[in-house]
Amino acid sequence: MQKAELLAELALTRQRTRELITSLDNQQLDVPYHPGVNPPLWEMGHAAFFYEVFVFNLLDGDVSFDPAMDDLWDSFHIDHKDRWRRDLFPGLESTLAYFDHVYDKMAERIERKPLSDRELYLCRYALFHQNMHIESLVWCRQTVGYAPPPGANLSRPAANSSNELLKQDAVVPAGRWLIGMPGDSSQYATGDFAFDSEKPRYEVSVDEFAISRCLVSNQEFVAFVEDHGYQKPELWSFGGQKWLRTETDIALVHGDAEPILVVPRHPLYWRRQDGQWQERLFDQWQLLNPDAPVTHVSYWEAEAYCRWAGRRLPTEQEWEVAALGNRPGEPFQRYPWGNEQPGPVHADMNASGMAQNPVADYPAGDSPFGCRQMIGTVWEWTSSQFFPYDGFRIDMYPFMSTLQFGDHKVSRGGSCATSSSLIRGTYRQAYLPQRNDVYTGFRTCALPGG
Repeated sequence: MQKAELLAELALTRQRTRELITSLDNQQLDVPYHPGVNPPLWEMGHAAFFYEVFVFNLLDGDVSFDPAMDDLWDSFHIDHKDRWRRDLFPGLESTLAYFDHVYDKMAERIERKPLSDRELYLCRYALFHQNMHIESLVWCRQTVGYAPPPGANLSRPAANSSNELLKQDAVVPAGRWLIGMPGDSSQYATGDFAFDSEKPRYEVSVDEFAISRCLVSNQEFVAFVEDHGYQKPELWSFGGQKWLRTETDIALVHGDAEPILVVPRHPLYWRRQDGQWQERLFDQWQLLNPDAPVTHVSYWEAEAYCRWAGRRLPTEQEWEVAALGNRPGEPFQRYPWGNEQPGPVHADMNASGMAQNPVADYPAGDSPFGCRQMIGTVWEWTSSQFFPYDGFRIDMYPFMSTLQFGDHKVSRGGSCATSSSLIRGTYRQAYLPQRNDVYTGFRTCALPGG
């Protein structure tokens, strides 16, 4: 990557983060407590601190901007609830000053110093970490019911004319396939950049399977809800039944100050009003978009829908094969369409369409097997538990993956809120199966012999 490209990505990341913060007033910056979000100012300071630790401290031996704040910006030295303590953290003006200082220093360093592969790798790592927090700042707005992020378009595109082929499964033949990114590569800082959970690449034999070309839509999920799917315990696994019996406080969903404890009976941001289904998109309730993908569903809901429909979730290996189709001995592609970086024609990303496009949109992003929207739109649940690949080695940031191994489920593909610079078809995201506040959806596979 040339310096100009790195500087451009740095400037865009800076701009997007600043817009997400400065478009909120001081009162909104004090978001209500929720276990799935962070206070926006803490998120901004934490991301800036990451540059200090892994670029300025590690590469240059510089001391921190304010060493007294190091433990407070570090997510592993401060409890989650303590991040809401305003007596511990600076206000907007001081946090912006710290953030701008770090970004100015990063830009100056990139321009002034030669970039070794190690330095480029660390700079990109810090940038990608920042983009992960851009996504969490977007879903924070959805969680607490704020206005959409700057630049988001919540208009409802017209559904494409019916395409019968899209209603049919894509059949992936049995064979040997490549999964993941290289464990050792001379291009580790550029074309083969990856996080530790994606490595090392390996070959796997996969039996023939059939996978839906499109994501499950709202219209399809409505049929499950209206068939009383949430009231049929036989559709739910043991873990799913336990989740189904657990009361959840949905006060934030409905903008109420007092707790509203309910057990799930439909997706988190849905409600039945005047005989019609509505969905809350940021600070507005609107009629449910039937052609858009179902979004903000937990793993348990996806699993139960599959049982109701006589289907199943793909494994993460099946998902990657259907998305990329990489075979041993053939040129490797990082995206369903090849190696061109994701653009607006390929996918709904960068907090633009916010998963409101029909599931049949984005044909330019089709995979080699004709599967659509496997990058962007929603993180797709798979049936796989999040475990390391054989030969796994901890990355330079030891907590990128290791804390999630064992009790998280794998989701793939990125979402409408994911930065397009961050994603690739090998990227593995880990979410606890009960998570439904993030941009998660799914597609299904036929049962064997089905």
